[in-house]
Amino acid sequence: MTSGNGTSNGNGSGNGNGHPTHDVSLVTGFPAFTARRLVERLLARTADDRVLMLVRDKFRNDAVAFQALLPPSSRSRLRLVEGDVADMDLGLPGPDYKALAAEVTAIHHTAAVYYLGAKRELVERVNVDGTRMMLELAADCTRLRRFVHWSTSQVSGARSGVILEEELDCGQRFRNIYEETKFRAERMVRDAARRLPVTILRPGIIVGDSKTGEIDKFDGPYYLLVLIVSSPIDVHLPLPGRGSAPLNLVPIDYVVESAIALSRDPRAVGGTFHLTDPAPFSARTVYELVAQRADKKAPRGMIPTGLARALLKAPGLERLARAPLAFLEAFNHLALYNCRHTLTLLSGDPWHVRCPPFDSYVDPLVRYVRDVQARKKQARDEEAADPLDMA
Repeated sequence: MTSGNGTSNGNGSGNGNGHPTHDVSLVTGFPAFTARRLVERLLARTADDRVLMLVRDKFRNDAVAFQALLPPSSRSRLRLVEGDVADMDLGLPGPDYKALAAEVTAIHHTAAVYYLGAKRELVERVNVDGTRMMLELAADCTRLRRFVHWSTSQVSGARSGVILEEELDCGQRFRNIYEETKFRAERMVRDAARRLPVTILRPGIIVGDSKTGEIDKFDGPYYLLVLIVSSPIDVHLPLPGRGSAPLNLVPIDYVVESAIALSRDPRAVGGTFHLTDPAPFSARTVYELVAQRADKKAPRGMIPTGLARALLKAPGLERLARAPLAFLEAFNHLALYNCRHTLTLLSGDPWHVRCPPFDSYVDPLVRYVRDVQARKKQARDEEAADPLDMA
């Protein structure tokens, strides 16, 4: 199926339940946090499955260090494959490419450029051309049971209202090159679903682990989270916009666990799935909770998002101006991502994957931000210290 959420058997060998006896998963996107967490969880699921991680030459040392930190049982089942998603045959020699295609049973294509300051050529090369090359690899894989394309809920662009999982091209306007290229990539994958066992995932705005708060970088919603956590205790910070629209946050652990469960469910072949909170809190409620748990004054008032950044001159607010406009617009963007198909399949999942409500994991997020900020402050203080004072 190309746009619906029906069932299919795929074309991979199985054990009678739609699952291959031993999975060999290829994961793209390293060193992004999502790719790293996905690799860790894929290896932790069983004692037999193997993972191949596509790594660009510039990140090879980082990949070796990442592998070294894995538990021994996982480390031995991870193999690094040096290549590039946007190169012909991933930049691999012919024999290596053929060997790869002969052993891979599942592909998780997470690689993407989402930084809004990146040049259009780079974003198109990775997000569009890279997806095309991965689909070509999928077509060459003789044992492939699933191609999992990691899209984004933002393929809906500036659409508002209820957005269904089966919908894609609705004449929407795109606010940036990231949304546009991810839309184009997903459209290619949907076309390829006529001949390949495809599953498309659309995560919302990914935040840290619901238990530990861990995340790799503070972007997106973290601009305001950091601002609130680090603000003076008696300061009421205004929010950009009214904050009445839902803020579609989703913790990384839910996203990864859902992705693995859906990638192994034969019913998910041909389907598109919103990995989003089925009952998201409003943006204002999210930041009021953050302020409450951080023992800070609740946000009060608003700054219209259309105001020039030059207006954000009050003490502390200049950092707010660094937040991407696309994120600030989310405070007034009334988009509701229906995740009915996701909930239907995960409700019967033996691993009991459920999206926790934001108020159940706001404390770990706040604690992690505080810890990171404290470590940064300590590092700055140590760097500024006079070495003679340490004698």
